[in-house]
Amino acid sequence: MTNVFSKALHKTIQVNRIIGKIEGSQPGPTLIFTAGIHGNEPSGIFALQEVLEELKEKNTPIHGTIYALSGNLTALEEGTRYHHQDLNRMWTSDRMHKINGGDLNEEDKDTVQQLDICNSINTILENEKGPFYFMDLHTTSSETIPFLTVNDSLLNRAFTKQYPIPIVLGIEEYLEGPLLSYINELGYVAFGFEGGQHDDLSSIENHIAFIYLSLLYTESIAIDTFNYQKHYDILAKTSVDSQDIFEIYFHYKIKKEETFKMNPGFLNFQHIHKGQELAKSNGSIIYAEKSGRMLMPQYQSQGDDGFFSIRKIPPVFLSLSKTLRNIRFDRILPILPGIRWQTDKQDALLVNRKIAWLFAKQFFHLMGYRSREISNDYLLVKNREVASRNEDYKEVSWAK
Repeated sequence: MTNVFSKALHKTIQVNRIIGKIEGSQPGPTLIFTAGIHGNEPSGIFALQEVLEELKEKNTPIHGTIYALSGNLTALEEGTRYHHQDLNRMWTSDRMHKINGGDLNEEDKDTVQQLDICNSINTILENEKGPFYFMDLHTTSSETIPFLTVNDSLLNRAFTKQYPIPIVLGIEEYLEGPLLSYINELGYVAFGFEGGQHDDLSSIENHIAFIYLSLLYTESIAIDTFNYQKHYDILAKTSVDSQDIFEIYFHYKIKKEETFKMNPGFLNFQHIHKGQELAKSNGSIIYAEKSGRMLMPQYQSQGDDGFFSIRKIPPVFLSLSKTLRNIRFDRILPILPGIRWQTDKQDALLVNRKIAWLFAKQFFHLMGYRSREISNDYLLVKNREVASRNEDYKEVSWAK
């Protein structure tokens, strides 16, 4: 058992890898909540334990199965983000190939945690029936309204638009190896919930509200089995941009040995303007290159994500994007000069920017591709739609 302490509640609880599991008496989906992937983010752990206890005490009818998994147990016990490696940056394709092939050693405490979490997830996928839903609970070092971080697939979009909070698309383009990107590559609905500041009491309340709404939206529980309006309002009242979808257009990544200091007072979704002073790097001022909004400014000692910049996506572009993906418009792109399939799987395009210079990243975003720069001359853009298990979700109400 691991001791996990909440500064917000001034309380310690004990948890195992599986915080709890509820098997319903009726068939239905399998929900996998994860929390505490970062050890200084205990709010989701406390929220999951409370909700599961309430469901059991009230003998709430459950369809399907609910799992609650803890993240970095050793870091949670110490209240640190991680030990040697960020556990939410370790789920790269190469690394997962080694893990699933039994070729990765327990090189440090964080790797031990990853191997155990991976084993737990694989066991659930092998033994349970779908549709599967993965939800990763987080908090931020700065004050924030609740919001969702979503890998940009049509399945994820369709499901997450049910929540009364902002959606941020495209974080997978800027982060290497998040857990949810790995799950999305398996084709399942998977997304993150940011519930508030690490040690704010409202973060636990927001997580509880999110968990209950998730149980309803996945059709795991009925609307008359809990106080729906209360939990809906807890999230909706905090979010002035509740119906908006944003995309990330800039990521300031802190380099090794760099001394980075965020200017004080920035909040998530705060408007920023071009030329505004945002932070300092080795004593030099970092200015905003474009006007937009601030996302996840770093006010903690660990981690290399300085801040992100986001902008609102006009609804017309979201509609156009859906249409282009549904008709697989991307299939014609390799006939154009400078663009070719990376492999015969046809899930990624290699773009020669010297030849196909007309096609900006935003063009590929419309069709579900997210990019990685592999050289000054080439972009590798990978399709999020190819892996989606659309058949698994075709009978659920939100997908129709």
